[in-house]
Amino acid sequence: MRPSRLLPLILALLASPLTAQESALRSLQTGDDTRGWEAVGRLDLDGRGFCTGALIDIDLVLTAAHCLYDKDTGARIDPARIQFLAGWRNGRATAYRGARRAVAHPEYVYGGHDRFDRVAYDVALIRLDQPIRLPSVTPFAIAARPGKGAEVGVVSYAQDRAEAPSLQQVCHVLGRQPGVLVLSCNVDFGSSGAPVFVISDGVAQVVSVVSAKAEVNGEKVALGTSLDDLQVALRKALASEEADAGPRPGGVRVLSGGASGGAKFIRP
Repeated sequence: MRPSRLLPLILALLASPLTAQESALRSLQTGDDTRGWEAVGRLDLDGRGFCTGALIDIDLVLTAAHCLYDKDTGARIDPARIQFLAGWRNGRATAYRGARRAVAHPEYVYGGHDRFDRVAYDVALIRLDQPIRLPSVTPFAIAARPGKGAEVGVVSYAQDRAEAPSLQQVCHVLGRQPGVLVLSCNVDFGSSGAPVFVISDGVAQVVSVVSAKAEVNGEKVALGTSLDDLQVALRKALASEEADAGPRPGGVRVLSGGASGGAKFIRP
């Protein structure tokens, strides 16, 4: 994720100063801290970097489309070189999975630099090589795009916090444009693809993924891709690619299974 200075366009979205009260980042260092957030994981990309991703089905990870590309060459990263570390914390993951397929939104065009018009389609799906069927790892549901002023939260990894996820429990939607949310959330390199949540009846649901960081009058903001109908196009693209490629035998034997719980978002 590269910093983006899109001041004229972003300012047009904001009708009020950045005055909302945001919570601080909290590092999730213990099992109790991460309980309910194990479906957020670190995506290791060909040994050259990482992004953040979130499980939205037992074998589907949602992330940012630009995470699928080598930032130096612009080439697509071989899915076989991508690993999802669910609940990665201090050298251990709740589950380790490779990628079988990876698709970006059909309208996304990678250009090496963040541009506002690309943010609206900066979303991707990764099909894991084996599903994650652990009681503690519950895929997140996707909810409708929140309105301006809505309270949201983010769980992410980043360059200075790569070994444990961090939770920002409260940040806000500062503005909206078709396909794009401007957020007051604290993000950095590595936070690309991080899930942005709203809370319904104490359960976290994904409404966006982090695409880029930007600045408004010297204030840092995040740009998120609004999911809305994008997941439908993504799932169709993934199904089409899988149909063209045909079946691929799995090489991992799943040793776990069980019922699922719910990801709870509890105020301190």
